Amino acid sequence: MTPVELSRTVLHAVRRAVDEGELSVTVPERAVVTPPGPGGCGDYATNIALQLAREAGRPPRDVAETLRARLLHEQRFTDVVVTGPGFLNLSLRSAASADLVEEILRRGRRFGHTATGFSGIAVEIRCRAEVRAVVVADAVTRVARSQGDFVRVQCDGRPAPEWESVLGADVTTRGPRLIPDRSVTVRPVPAPADPLPLGRDAARWALLHPAAHDRPRIPGDHLVQRESNPLFRVRYAHARTRALLRNAADLGFHPEPGPVSEAEALLAALGDHPRVLAATATHHTPDRLARHLLAVADAAMPLFPTVLPLGEEKPSAAHRARLALAEAAGTVLAGGLSLLGIDAPDHL
Repeated sequence: MTPVELSRTVLHAVRRAVDEGELSVTVPERAVVTPPGPGGCGDYATNIALQLAREAGRPPRDVAETLRARLLHEQRFTDVVVTGPGFLNLSLRSAASADLVEEILRRGRRFGHTATGFSGIAVEIRCRAEVRAVVVADAVTRVARSQGDFVRVQCDGRPAPEWESVLGADVTTRGPRLIPDRSVTVRPVPAPADPLPLGRDAARWALLHPAAHDRPRIPGDHLVQRESNPLFRVRYAHARTRALLRNAADLGFHPEPGPVSEAEALLAALGDHPRVLAATATHHTPDRLARHLLAVADAAMPLFPTVLPLGEEKPSAAHRARLALAEAAGTVLAGGLSLLGIDAPDHL
């Protein structure tokens, strides 16, 4: 179950409580669902009760208890706990991990993209003719389009021809004229040196991974193949997933989504992917997506040694489920890197 699906489930509980007269509130458009904070528990938490308490005229914990009673009837939850001033903490059944993995494998690299087509929002993105600004505008354009936005890029000046090796087509192709619903200007701190000698992938990561107000490190260690290089960790994790699939095929078994109880951090990171893409598009922060991919890669690494059978061990349902989870992690990494304009090689 993804955070988006969890949000819908929580809102459904609110709507039922309103329909049956237990709450007198306007059902909001969305419920924010995030990993639990300090003092929380379970897989996810929501502050929906605190959000509704004033309108309901009741203490937040009372609202939370009303919603808890309804959420406990959902088959996908093993427990719902109220903590702090009224946070609802949700624990998912292990089968939910299989549902998430199955959805990722079904949607492929488009997991987290809008499934409804055009969002109805037209965005104009403006940037200076400076290499980092243009690369950030390009990445923002890619992610915004994944969320269904129609995007036109306006560069104040002509990008230098030599930048084409790191840009792609989105910024240099401005598209048709339009009256935008929203106009955004990206102004990252300029690159302190020419990133082009790094090559397309490392140059884009060097410019996109730091937050817009941070100065990128050029050349930095972006070409070094060791754990200190975040880009290497992300691409290496993806390459490991592809190698595991090849090795499993040689052993005669294939991925099959199923419960994987020992990979909570990875499952939480994968489930958070749609929210991260939406937030990246809304706030125009490709560094948010880059950091998320690094979190997915780091959470995936402990899983990999458990995927293949050891010694005389025969492939089991647990191995097939772990292999499917590893494939899902690789799919999210490849899709996210693609939105940043970076390749995800199968061999590294």
